Amino acid sequence: MTQPHDNTEQPQATPNTDAAEIAKFEQLADKWWDLEGEFQPLHGMNPLRANYIDQHSPVAERELLDVGCGGGILAEALAQRGARVTGIDMGEAPLRVAREHAKQGGLQVDYLHSTAEQLAAQQPGRYDIVTCLEMLEHVPDPASVIAACAALVKPGGTVYFSTINRTPKAWGLAVVGAEYVLGLLPKGTHDYKKFIRPSELASYARRAGLQLEDIAGIRYNPLSKQFSLAPHDVDVNYIARTRKAPETA
Repeated sequence: MTQPHDNTEQPQATPNTDAAEIAKFEQLADKWWDLEGEFQPLHGMNPLRANYIDQHSPVAERELLDVGCGGGILAEALAQRGARVTGIDMGEAPLRVAREHAKQGGLQVDYLHSTAEQLAAQQPGRYDIVTCLEMLEHVPDPASVIAACAALVKPGGTVYFSTINRTPKAWGLAVVGAEYVLGLLPKGTHDYKKFIRPSELASYARRAGLQLEDIAGIRYNPLSKQFSLAPHDVDVNYIARTRKAPETA
């Protein structure tokens, strides 16, 4: 089996990290599994995200990598569905919390202290499914992370990204509303300048050799405190499904 000539963007070799962002989540690490704490929004949207992934890429018995796993909220949900999950993060404290929580729940998840770029250099093409949710807006070079995810997934495999759109509506709801009015997130969680438009994400994905298959908005109702998919409303949070081309004979 041979692959077509590779002219895709390659992940960078130097660490693609922001020390301030890592420190921010280190300080909050012990609150990852507080369902009413700072990570309540992640817990609230997690069933929706896990369902979306499992619906389009059944995870049972699949090798799955969760990039930017934090305290393991998504990783555990997918492990419970039968995936063989590896989670990576650059925060030591969140990884400690993730390992302990998985142990308490009797779940087998392999947590590693690594960037996506570092792991891509070590394990290219290993995973059937790669997820990178609510992480791209916290790194200096999101295109490099996307390229690394593309390198990590097998030919024909699926990569999921979710992030926040760079729109006035997103600034009003995800920053002002969520952080300052409703108090759903700690103040300073997000930097509007780091938000990513869907067109930008799609461009990064194409350059990395990934085809965009679907994009859907994730909407929050503050009255019901429920999250829902909104296929035609990607003005704030959104999730994208991409696929790496299969090998050709």
